[in-house]
Amino acid sequence: MATTHGARLKVPWWRWRSNPLCRRSDVAEAWLLIATALLALLLSGFAGIAAAGAVDASLDDRRESTRPVAAVLAENARDAAPAPVSENGDGGVWAAVRWTAPDGTRHTGRAEVPADGEKGDQVTVYNDGDGRLVSAPPEGAEAGFQVAMAGLTVASVTGGMVLLCGWIARARLRLRRLDLWEAEWRQVEPAWRKRMTG
Repeated sequence: MATTHGARLKVPWWRWRSNPLCRRSDVAEAWLLIATALLALLLSGFAGIAAAGAVDASLDDRRESTRPVAAVLAENARDAAPAPVSENGDGGVWAAVRWTAPDGTRHTGRAEVPADGEKGDQVTVYNDGDGRLVSAPPEGAEAGFQVAMAGLTVASVTGGMVLLCGWIARARLRLRRLDLWEAEWRQVEPAWRKRMTG
């Protein structure tokens, strides 16, 4: 088959064909490529699913240990400092609130509340198991987004690490092959030079 000048003829699966120029390192490199691709797919899939499950379970635990509490605004929300972008993306403010715990004790603290709240308005805040103010646990689409992002991130990192290890192993195989070629050339080169000059 004729090829244009400078073009390389690609033969699929050439490393498995009967070829006197095919070395054991060529076959090893081919198997390494296949093993790396399969491991990257399998391990990234398992790691991503495990990470997504762990984040989902953590969010479930957080929802179970967090309870809504009725509170009263102790200041006008417009006088309070703007809250950073919250998990729920409500764009509220951090304002002083008062609430009564189930044991009857009164508490005050700062919580994220709607920006249009007035002093004396009732708002809902969230307490953890120890009665401390915490942010509202993510629900619905936001929780799903966090779970999906955790799974995708861990899967990408795991797959990338496997591919990097495969690339390093392949680079070492290539260096070893170059060393072998150099050693063989040192043996053949004197006879080759004699033939060329003679």
